[in-house]
Amino acid sequence: MLELLAPAGSPEAVTAAVQAGADAVYLGYGDFNARRNAKNFSLEELAAAVSYCHVRGAKVFLTLNTLVSDRELPAAARTAAEAAEAGVDAVLIQDLGVLRMLRQVAPRLVVHGSTQLTVHSLDGVRRCAELGMARVVLSRELSRDAIEHICLNSPIEIETFVHGALCMCYSGQCFFSSVIGGRSGNRGLCAQPCRLKYGWGERADANPLSLKDMSLAGHIQELKKLGVKCLKIEGRMKRPEYVSVVTGIYARAIRESREPTPEELAQLEAAFSRQGFTDGYYLDRKGPEMFGVREEGQEPRELFAQARTQYQSGERQCVGVVFYAMIRPGEPVQVGVQDEVGHTVTASGPVPEAARTRPLTAETVEKQLSRTGGTPFLCTRVRALVEPELSVPVAALNALRREVLQGLARERGTPAAPELGTFHAGVRYENRREPPVLTMSLRRADQLTRELTELRPALLYLPLEEAAAHPEAVRLALEGGRVGVTLPRVCWDREREELRRQLAVVRDLGVTDALVGTLDLIAPAREAGLALRGDFGLGVYNAQSLKEYKRFGFASCTASFELKLAQIRDLSKCIDLEMLVYGRLPLMLTENCIIRNRSGRCACGNPNLLTDRKGERFPVVKAPGCRNEILNAKKLFLADKQADYRRAGIWGARLLFTTENPRECVQVAERYLGRGRYEPNDFTRGLYYRDVE
Repeated sequence: MLELLAPAGSPEAVTAAVQAGADAVYLGYGDFNARRNAKNFSLEELAAAVSYCHVRGAKVFLTLNTLVSDRELPAAARTAAEAAEAGVDAVLIQDLGVLRMLRQVAPRLVVHGSTQLTVHSLDGVRRCAELGMARVVLSRELSRDAIEHICLNSPIEIETFVHGALCMCYSGQCFFSSVIGGRSGNRGLCAQPCRLKYGWGERADANPLSLKDMSLAGHIQELKKLGVKCLKIEGRMKRPEYVSVVTGIYARAIRESREPTPEELAQLEAAFSRQGFTDGYYLDRKGPEMFGVREEGQEPRELFAQARTQYQSGERQCVGVVFYAMIRPGEPVQVGVQDEVGHTVTASGPVPEAARTRPLTAETVEKQLSRTGGTPFLCTRVRALVEPELSVPVAALNALRREVLQGLARERGTPAAPELGTFHAGVRYENRREPPVLTMSLRRADQLTRELTELRPALLYLPLEEAAAHPEAVRLALEGGRVGVTLPRVCWDREREELRRQLAVVRDLGVTDALVGTLDLIAPAREAGLALRGDFGLGVYNAQSLKEYKRFGFASCTASFELKLAQIRDLSKCIDLEMLVYGRLPLMLTENCIIRNRSGRCACGNPNLLTDRKGERFPVVKAPGCRNEILNAKKLFLADKQADYRRAGIWGARLLFTTENPRECVQVAERYLGRGRYEPNDFTRGLYYRDVE
């Protein structure tokens, strides 16, 4: 049976979701979840929500799916321990440091991989399984063929989004909100810059980054056949009435093995949409028709009023129970109840008297005990042993029924004592004292010149696709020293054969290292025999995550550029740490090609600048797989701040070359080596000196 997972941004939304038929809800407690702007729950509300759900047979999943700093980890550990004591059924995580902490604090707590992990391939799922996760939420961009391949071969459960808002960027790879506004989506405070207006000329007069909400209503039975375990509805920021309407429609369709009716589809659109819905990613049909904006209209008052009445005044009977009764002369009446998982509660009543007129029958007992209306329990059977010629007041039977059902509710709603431990940060590693080496990553092979290689970078990264296509560039780079390849952050299973071919080519050319940006690309790099180096896409935000990547065999990792310099300095570095010190920071990685959406043709070779409302211009460049990468309008520049980052204890300071011409690359590198006076016309210090929420 498909599990339906509904959002709960408030206690009222929990009620709405469960009464509408959700099998599970996901919610946030504390400051470490990807919807920190939602109301979220107090500890008392969390405990009450878990009890409410468990009594009614629903599960509760806690979102701990943000990047967490070292200083925050002890508080996150307390949150996890409190959630385990409250009885949550699973925790969703993005940060591998949080996963490592959970193993210490609540070792038996089930862990799910959040969509923020950017898992989009079978290899990514397998890495999650290696890490001990029981389930992973796939990237929303995947097609049904991609989902099917993963489900057929996955060692763990697969969860997919089925309804709600679509991010323009692959989840976990978006830095737009943090770099531009200091509010990080990876930290749970996305300001949704993708919903704003942008343009391709002087004016921001369109919405090229605002996707319609997804809706896979119409594909529910197919998803079940594909092997998906859980369908997830997005919307923790939405009101309870919305949760009730959407959950109810999907729950009925799942329960009745059908797709939503035209009337139900209209209700979904009335509840919330952005000029309709899209299933473009699922059908592998990307394009401008997937985009839309929220149009102000009248609230569906009648629809929401009906939903409110349904979850506020009704009690859905969703837990099957069996009653037992034994009525014999000279002994107190015995009544018991048992649920589907074996919880049993019994109670004793008065001693029956001899019948004066109408003796009690088994049918009468069954009739009274099966009256469970107004409770979450549905009587499926009554087994009554009633000796003849006895009498028991009906009121007594009713009282016994209420007593055992109340006892059953208490038993179901009381969490088992969890196994808890203590979080220990572990041994602290001393920072490097020697200055960092200079590393460089290029975006195009034509940026590489002999003049650049003569500057002897400690490690020079070329994009894998470019390196495989331009062996002469690899040979030239090798003259300057060690050479690595930057792997695409996103590479679907259908793209793996070509990726492996390219890896074999560059390995034979002498490439020794692979810069890996997601869990999905660890295996191909390993298989090619290349040294693993972690890129910024892994979201290294604390020392515990570094330890996890060390376990995977990484030689180095790149610090998240959402960290402040002081935080990077304070990281205990069990492996070499690199940081970006120059370049246009990547803001978005998109499956939809907005360049093609604009012009109707491939035009990646031309300059493409996206203009915002303030006149800032963001380069849009091609990413592997005909995807787009949106880069920051301003270049990160720290050449005059080298004393600051040299104190951070890092192994490597990386120059990230993107839109620069070959001469600019040399000038920048020379400046970072203490020569020349190069300085960008307009630059930023990034987030290294300012707090990110």
